[in-house]
Amino acid sequence: MIDDRDRLASTPSRDVALACLEAGIDAGHPRRVVRDVVALEGETLHVADDSYDLDAYDEVVVLGGGNAAAHVAAALEALLGDRIDGGVVVTDDPVDTARVRVREGDHPVPSERGVDGTRDLLEAADAADEDTLVLATITGGGSALMPAPAGDISLAALQSTTDALLASGADIHEINAVRKHLSALKGGRLARRAAPATIVSLILSDVVGNDLSVIASGPVAPDASTFDDALAVLKRYEIDPPEVVVDRLERGAAGEVAETPGPDDTAFERVANHVVADGMTVLEAARETAADRGYEPLVLSSRVRGEAREAATTHVAIAEEVRATGTPVEPPAVLLSGGETTVTVRGDGTGGPNQEFATSAALELANGDEIRGEAGITVAAVDTDGIDGATDAAGALVDGTTVEDVDAARNALADNDVYPYLESRGSLVLTGPTGTNLNDLRVVVAERA
Repeated sequence: MIDDRDRLASTPSRDVALACLEAGIDAGHPRRVVRDVVALEGETLHVADDSYDLDAYDEVVVLGGGNAAAHVAAALEALLGDRIDGGVVVTDDPVDTARVRVREGDHPVPSERGVDGTRDLLEAADAADEDTLVLATITGGGSALMPAPAGDISLAALQSTTDALLASGADIHEINAVRKHLSALKGGRLARRAAPATIVSLILSDVVGNDLSVIASGPVAPDASTFDDALAVLKRYEIDPPEVVVDRLERGAAGEVAETPGPDDTAFERVANHVVADGMTVLEAARETAADRGYEPLVLSSRVRGEAREAATTHVAIAEEVRATGTPVEPPAVLLSGGETTVTVRGDGTGGPNQEFATSAALELANGDEIRGEAGITVAAVDTDGIDGATDAAGALVDGTTVEDVDAARNALADNDVYPYLESRGSLVLTGPTGTNLNDLRVVVAERA
């Protein structure tokens, strides 16, 4: 799974950190998740605690999108076989499927091929009727991969607005409040297009707190955000989008454009949403691996958010406390966290939140007199989908030996250009697309002092 793993695993601590990453990513893969939560007994389909008689439907289709959507579709085909009559999913990680069409899009910024694939997806939703069972595959990355510009909004306008939002430091709730109100699919509109079909969604969550309306911008979930909320986000982060974007949001706020469907909308009368995997899925597997290796595991939180470099400082401080006092856990220990940190971009370099987290952590380790030059604390941080920011790296692996030139590391952070710095230090973790997208995974290994 991890490129050049043998070189990266140059110490026992590094090896443990990499093993935890691998276990977490593998645990969240759709082939495992679907097998655990979906079952077929005769013609009865069980999804979590709900059951559906397949004989009651004229057709079963798979619709959706996201980084892991094709893997979910393939897992459903393996289970249901020719009971699936068709469908469309849009992803940037395609796999072979027999009955569901896989269309490719791009992430994190929407593209023309994503628009084309989403058009096919919406046409398939329009064709559904009350005798259709829709298995909706909703995974992280769906907001970018399923662009459906609404009204007069062009793809270029959507791209520039997305770029500005991603660089602003806004959190995913704020970003998606805007994206939902610029889309013909997001914010519950896919459910409205497929109604009155029965919709059973399998959601792999990459959102802190599992807010259904935020995961992939909630295409089959009720939306409580408003056009006013979207305008407030743009104002809060001083984003100046194209005029056509502002015009649509202002017309929506004035009641001239219909709001996204809310909880009382009839579109959701036959919709059942199931979160089948999330950040805790990843953390629990990593925790078991750490324990198997003889380390005391401690999950700090599955909901870490905020600036990546600041979160790194806190994580290192806890690891230092573990080594110094045995609080909150005795070493050797592995501290684990999930969630989604952000980066407020001020430079024009290359990197991602997990790479900035790792670089900031490496600086903290280099500045600690009691551990300078040691590998007593090892830090790994990755995005579980294998794509951190807009780079080909999942994240990075660092310890007290990583930073030799403190000024070079500081300059890389200041310029938001940590990718080349980490590459020069042999610290990047490369996996390629993993098929998993359950947010970030951070592993901090604290050895005995």
